[in-house]
Amino acid sequence: MTSDYDQIAKQTLDFDDQIRFAGVANSKGEMIAGGNKENVDKILDGSDVNMSIHYALQKRELYTNLAYKIGREKSAISEFEKVTLISIPLNSSEIFLISTEPRSNYVKIVDHVHSLLDL
Repeated sequence: MTSDYDQIAKQTLDFDDQIRFAGVANSKGEMIAGGNKENVDKILDGSDVNMSIHYALQKRELYTNLAYKIGREKSAISEFEKVTLISIPLNSSEIFLISTEPRSNYVKIVDHVHSLLDL
């Protein structure tokens, strides 16, 4: 499925000029598909990227504990001064991650990715 994820990441990057990064991480925190948009300066590098993935997975795990009451998580959005981070759970071991410019229309982006993933 990694090649499908690479294609979905590419379609996501092409969908909106505000998108900086789109990719899939596994439960070990490893990026298995996707990457950065060309000609975009990276805000995070190396171990900082790994830390960001770890935090996204940790947040997902916390909300999974409440799923029996509030339902399955569909997406999570964190807005920062320099970037907006979006995570979309794919299954129990993979998560789709997107970073955008601040104040992007993340609802439109999440809906687009859901349609690509048939969620």
